[in-house]
Amino acid sequence: MPPITSLRLSLRPVCLFIAALFLLAASLPGQETELPQIQVKKCEDFEVTGKGDAPQWEQTEWTALNRRGAGKLDYTARFKMLFSEKGVYVLFDGTDEVLTATMQEDFLDLWNEDVFECFFWTDEKHSVYFEYEISPLGYELPILVPNLDGRFLGWRPWHYEGDRKIVKRVSATGGSNESMAQVSGWSAEAFIPYDLLKPLQNVPP
Repeated sequence: MPPITSLRLSLRPVCLFIAALFLLAASLPGQETELPQIQVKKCEDFEVTGKGDAPQWEQTEWTALNRRGAGKLDYTARFKMLFSEKGVYVLFDGTDEVLTATMQEDFLDLWNEDVFECFFWTDEKHSVYFEYEISPLGYELPILVPNLDGRFLGWRPWHYEGDRKIVKRVSATGGSNESMAQVSGWSAEAFIPYDLLKPLQNVPP
């Protein structure tokens, strides 16, 4: 079998759902909308800095995230993805004015403040997905979520250390990575190892 050099993902919950509030624009009633797809390229492993300045990122394009519904703020958001023999790399970038982030600990309810998040549902036969959130201050929430007949609750990873621990960094533009700081935007970069995603199906891809 030839080596895998890229993956084609449909931007639907089965494979990937990034920044849920922005991803897919609402479709018109009675109109079918073709789901967008991205091609995720394979790379050699590299150091995560939070700035997306590794040369590996140059081999892939940004994917813009579209707002769902109307909103008062005209912020933009985008992401990139790569995968290696050891895991998945995700790079988030968005505009902002104030870093609304006060929580100073991992595994808190980060989604109530500014956050980037991604969801991995690797096999639609099983109603279990992995969710990852990261705040502008670098605090994170990695959880495995079973959804059983509409009843769901996140479970924290066990032995979250060593090769199972996510490598992540954040950076801000136009300001500092501090709570309530005035900025023009911020970015986050994360490496999610396959070892953490076990025993989900189709991992590695």
